[in-house]
Amino acid sequence: MIAQGEKGPTIRRLLVVRLSAMGDVIHTLPAVQVLRDRFPQAMIGWLIEERWAELLCAPGAPARGPRSPQRPLVDWVHTVNLRQWGKSLSSFSTLEQIARVWNDVRSAKYEIAIDLQGAIRSAMLARWSGAPVTYGAAQPRETPATLFYTRSIITRGEHIIKQNVSLVEPLAGTATPARVEFPYDKAAEDHIERVLAEIGMREFAILNPGAGWGAKRWPADRYGEVARALAANAVPAVINYGPGEAPMALAAESASGGTAIALSTSISELIALTRRAKLFIGGDTGPLHLAAALRVPVVGIYGPTDPGRNGPYSTRSAVLRNPVSSTTHARNAQPDLGMLGIGADEVVAAASSLLRQSAQERPPRTGKPPYRGSAHG
Repeated sequence: MIAQGEKGPTIRRLLVVRLSAMGDVIHTLPAVQVLRDRFPQAMIGWLIEERWAELLCAPGAPARGPRSPQRPLVDWVHTVNLRQWGKSLSSFSTLEQIARVWNDVRSAKYEIAIDLQGAIRSAMLARWSGAPVTYGAAQPRETPATLFYTRSIITRGEHIIKQNVSLVEPLAGTATPARVEFPYDKAAEDHIERVLAEIGMREFAILNPGAGWGAKRWPADRYGEVARALAANAVPAVINYGPGEAPMALAAESASGGTAIALSTSISELIALTRRAKLFIGGDTGPLHLAAALRVPVVGIYGPTDPGRNGPYSTRSAVLRNPVSSTTHARNAQPDLGMLGIGADEVVAAASSLLRQSAQERPPRTGKPPYRGSAHG
């Protein structure tokens, strides 16, 4: 049962379901922060794909227990590995892992589950959690997901962050998107400090040529051109890349003429690296949304996705999008023609403008964020 307080419902145990991916999880964090602020003593769990769990909990930190800088937002991180499980569903090891996760989820006795993904599988998992009440969007990404909700909410707002916040407002009340905190991983922070010292970088930009599919990727050689122009203005660049993106990063590094360095990082290391950056340049992808959430100025290079819905949020930004580009979420492998029409000079001009604005303000920057979570068992 959900207890009633003077100001509305008092929730004791709540489960968030947002399985993936990096940018989408980051877009969900403000809504969950709204819930945390409204119900500071509630036990909040999150069901997430294992590969993205570092966005919620630093490696090696307990996945359950009192909140801390290593796990600042939620009290319990439940991880699943649906893709791997699907490949070996009949094996004893896989069945054992599934049983362990599901026993943990159901043992928490969640009163409410909120599906913030809107897919059939996330809606099913929310319902199977055992929570008697399940919330989801009235018009989810996959329409059959509504069959698993006991409460369907009409979401509002153009940007996905505002839509997510509006989905939790029936519980938390009217709220504005909240600033979020990411886990603080000392090992990752120390590693990034050593790497930057070794390559002699203190103030730098992050360039990110990778993206989820080909149509969202601006040509790697143009990132190299941008790196050369930034270096001429005393702003060297780190070229970030993730799994499978090494060829793009190395092509950008080569095109930079030695002015940029390609660097592969874990999620925790990318958080530490981004905290220290003066600027981020990239397409519609998870690292861009991480930079925006950390209030790093962003130059967004957009093609088939709508920056009104998916653009950099809550930070100073410049978004470049060619009118030729049309909005589509089809995962086309070929580069978007509109993106190809965006020149390196346009990106450099946008970056220079943001750097000038930052230089005028000079906000204090520290590697470790303030922690304001409460300890709750």
